[in-house]
Amino acid sequence: MPASRLRTALRPALPAAVLLFLAVAAQAGAPQRALEFLDFGAGVLALVALTGTVLWGLAATDRLLLHSGHRLVAQAVHRGTGVAGLGFLALHIGVKVARARTSGTAAVVPFADDGRPLLIGLGTLAGYLFLAAAVTGAVRGAFTSRRGSRWWRMLHMGAYVAWCAALVHGLKSGRPAADWVTAGYMLCVAGVAVALVLRLRAPRRTAGPGAGPPGGDAGTSRAAARSARHTRGARS
Repeated sequence: MPASRLRTALRPALPAAVLLFLAVAAQAGAPQRALEFLDFGAGVLALVALTGTVLWGLAATDRLLLHSGHRLVAQAVHRGTGVAGLGFLALHIGVKVARARTSGTAAVVPFADDGRPLLIGLGTLAGYLFLAAAVTGAVRGAFTSRRGSRWWRMLHMGAYVAWCAALVHGLKSGRPAADWVTAGYMLCVAGVAVALVLRLRAPRRTAGPGAGPPGGDAGTSRAAARSARHTRGARS
């Protein structure tokens, strides 16, 4: 039988196979097990993804080891892990509220939880700071002025504060962490600390007439500088 006819014959059976799979999975208790995993795992996945976001964000600013093409790749991974981290964070919040681990009010208002206001509040505060960093990163073209650049850096640097708050929240607000989880968190701390030290020790780049918004592409800035020199040459 030709492959095209085989695909046509099997196509009606695909929805039935999917429904059968879902029925067997529900009978085996897969949804409940998945919910139990997400009850603790979604927060860990969010922290891992957001740790990657911080690390790749630091890598995207490196000018000692990386060239402009490498920094563009680092920026793309930085954005991708940020979106994944926010997705896992939303899932983490939804599962915790659905399972009555905290209230909807505490998930929205920092430090409003009845049982553990400080630890739950740190998680809520971290979520807002991460969201602010993500939004300002997505619209960084609106912060091209000198004053806007300062505001962009202040809001974006809030991701470091959010990451520290999320780390404390993850370690202390839930069930006691296993040794390997604690070791993993410590490795995350060490990685971010090393990357941050290298970033602070890197020579600062003097902004020229064509410098773009903070965190912008180096190639774009160089192109703008060449355009400015060409304009000045034409005028002379």
